Amino acid sequence: MNINLQTPIDYLKGVGPNRADLLRKELNIHTYQDLINLFPNRYIDKTQYHKISQLQRNNAEVQIVGKITKFEEVAQKNKKRLVATFQDDTGIMQLVWFRGQKWIRENTKLNTPYVIFGKINWFNGRFSLPHPELELVSEHKKNLRLSMQPIYPSTEKLSNKGITNRVLGKIMQQLFIDSKGKFYETLPDTLLSKLKLISKNEALINVHFPKNSELLSKAQFRLKFEELFYIQLQLILKNLIHKSKIKGFPFSQVGNYFNTFFKSHLPFELTNAQKRVLKEIRHDLGSNAQMNRLLQGDVGSGKTIVAFMSMLMALDNGFQACLMAPTEILSVQHYNGLLELCNNLNISIKLLTGSTKTLTRREIHENLENGELQILIGTHALLEDKVKFKNLGLAIIDEQHRFGVAQRSKLWKKNTSPPHILVMTATPIPRTLAMSVYGDLDISIIDELPPGRQAIKTVHRYDKNRLNVFKFIRDEIAKGRQVYIVYPLIQESSKMDYKDLMDGYESIVRDFPLPDYQISIVHGKMKPADKDYEMQRFIKGETQIMVATTVIEVGVNVPNASVMIIESAERFGLSQLHQLRGRVGRGAEQSYCILMTSHKLSNDSKVRLETMTRTSDGFEIAEVDLRLRGPGDIMGTQQSGILNLKIADIIKDNDILQSARFYAKKVLEKDPSLALPEHQVILNTYRELGKYKNIWNYIS
Repeated sequence: MNINLQTPIDYLKGVGPNRADLLRKELNIHTYQDLINLFPNRYIDKTQYHKISQLQRNNAEVQIVGKITKFEEVAQKNKKRLVATFQDDTGIMQLVWFRGQKWIRENTKLNTPYVIFGKINWFNGRFSLPHPELELVSEHKKNLRLSMQPIYPSTEKLSNKGITNRVLGKIMQQLFIDSKGKFYETLPDTLLSKLKLISKNEALINVHFPKNSELLSKAQFRLKFEELFYIQLQLILKNLIHKSKIKGFPFSQVGNYFNTFFKSHLPFELTNAQKRVLKEIRHDLGSNAQMNRLLQGDVGSGKTIVAFMSMLMALDNGFQACLMAPTEILSVQHYNGLLELCNNLNISIKLLTGSTKTLTRREIHENLENGELQILIGTHALLEDKVKFKNLGLAIIDEQHRFGVAQRSKLWKKNTSPPHILVMTATPIPRTLAMSVYGDLDISIIDELPPGRQAIKTVHRYDKNRLNVFKFIRDEIAKGRQVYIVYPLIQESSKMDYKDLMDGYESIVRDFPLPDYQISIVHGKMKPADKDYEMQRFIKGETQIMVATTVIEVGVNVPNASVMIIESAERFGLSQLHQLRGRVGRGAEQSYCILMTSHKLSNDSKVRLETMTRTSDGFEIAEVDLRLRGPGDIMGTQQSGILNLKIADIIKDNDILQSARFYAKKVLEKDPSLALPEHQVILNTYRELGKYKNIWNYIS
C-alpha cells in the first residue's frame, strides 16, 4: 500500500490545520485510519428529482432542480435571516439561511440552474428548505454519481464551520484517491471463502461509495463481522492467557465441611440449575488455573447458597474466603443469612463494614492474619490496607458493577497468589452483552427458581384507580402482610423528587392513620443510623407500610412483604422495575407488584410496562431493556467505553456477533498462539489493533 494509515489527518489534501483540529475535537478523527472508519449513519437515494408542485408536508429529504431568482434579508429578533426565492417549472418555494449568509450571497449565482437538496419545511402556508446543499447543475453532472448518497455522523459545530456532509464526502474521496483504494486484507482466505465475504478493499469502497444496495449490505456485513471477530478474539485470548499464566490454588478435595453441610444442614433441596453451577465452580477450583467466573441469577434464584458452598470448598482445603457486597444493608443481610449456617458447622465468620467498632476491627484483623477467622463478610472496608488474610483462597463479589476494576484488583493483592474470583449479579445481563463485555469471564447461570416460590402478579394501574389500590392494600394488611410504596429518585438531591416523596407520604398517612397503621419512611437524605432504624422496624414487622425511594432496590429481604407499589413507574428503567419487584415474593404467600402511572405515557414507557406485566423472566426483560436503552446506559459509564464500535451494533447484529465468536473460538482452538501460516494475517491485524486502539484494556 502506498499510504500509511497512521498519517495525521492534517496531511490529507483539502483538510489543513484548522479543519484537522475540528475533526479531532468533534469526531475524534486523528489519522487516515480514523477517517476510513468514519462510517456513514445512513444513505439517501439521490436518483430521484422532485417537482415543487409534488412536494408533501412530510419533512422528507428532497432533491429539486431549479433557479434562485432573488435574495432578501428578513429581520428577526436580534439577527437577520437570508431568504431566497427558488423556482422550477411547476412552482415557487423559499430557501432559508440563519448563518453563513455573506458567503452564500457572494458565491451563489442568480437565474442559473442548481440542484438543491435538504429537508422540507411547511411554514406560513409555503414550502421552505433551511440550509440546503447547493450544486450547479453543470458540476452535478460531472461528479462521481452515486445512487446511494452516504450521510456521515456530524455535529452542529462542524456544519457551522462549513464542514458539511458534502465536504466530508469530498475528503473521503481524496483519501481513496491517495491510497489508490488499496487496503490490507485483515481476514484469512479460509474465513473469506467459508462465509462468502467480500474483500476488505471492496468492502471499504462500497460502504463509502456504494454502487447499489446489494453491494452496500455485503460491505456492511463484512466490516461488522471483522470488527466483532477481533473483539471476540481478544476476549477469548485473554481468557486463555489468564488460565495458562495465572495459577490458582488447586482445591483438590471436597471434604468435611462441604459434605456435612450437604448431608445434614442444607435448608432445602438444590434446584438442577444450582447443582449444575456448583459442578462448574468445583471444576474450576479443582483445576490449576485461577477461577474467574460470573454467576448470574435472578432475584431469589438461590445464588447465596451456591456462594456459601463454594466457600466451604475453600475451607475444606485449608483456605479462607470472603464475600464483598456494595452496601452495608446488603452485607449485614449476607452475614445474618450465613451466620446460622456457620454456627451449625462450627465455622468462624465475622462482619466488617464502615461502622464496625474499633475494638472489634482490631480483633478481626488479628484473627484474619493468624488464620483463626475463616470467613469474612463486608463492604469496601475489606479493601483497606490493614485487612490482611493468612491465606485467602476465594473472593466472592456481589453486584460487581458497583465496584470499579481498581477496587477488584486490590482484593487480588491481598495474597502472594491471586485468590479464585466468583462475581455474582442479580441484574441479568443479556447474552449479547455478556458475550461482548464479559467474554473473558466464564459464565454460569441459575435459570430456575427454588420450588414453592409463586410468581409475582404484576398489574398496571392509572392514578385514577388509586382508591381501589388503597382498598387492596388495606385488605392485604388485614391478612397480616406488609407493603412497600416506592417513589422514583432521579437524583439524590433533586428537590422535585423529595417533594413527590413527602407529598406521597403525607397522603398515605392520611389514608392509613395511626393507631391502626404504622408507617416507615426511608430516603437518601436521612442519616444512615435513622435509615437503619426505620428499616429494622419494617423488617421486625413493627410497621406495615414502608414508603421509600429506590434505596431499597438491592437486597432487602422481608419475606412477609407481599405488595410492591411503584409510583410514577414510567420514570423507572426496566431493570430497576424488575429489581424492585424482586423485593416481594420472598415468602410462600402470593405477592403483587402494582405499577402506578399517569395517563401520559411515551412509547418506550408503554413497552416497559407491557413487558413487566407480561413476563418475570429477568433475561427476557434485560434483552428488551438493552434494545430500548442501548449498551452504554446498561453498563454504566466505567464500562461503556469498551464498546465504542465503529460499525457493528451488538443489539441489531446479534447473529453476526454469535458467528464472530464461534469462528474466533474455532481459530484459537486449532491454533492458540496464531502461529500457523494461514493465521498470519490474523496475528498481524491483532498486533496492529493492539498498538493503535485503546479498546483493549478490557475488563476484569
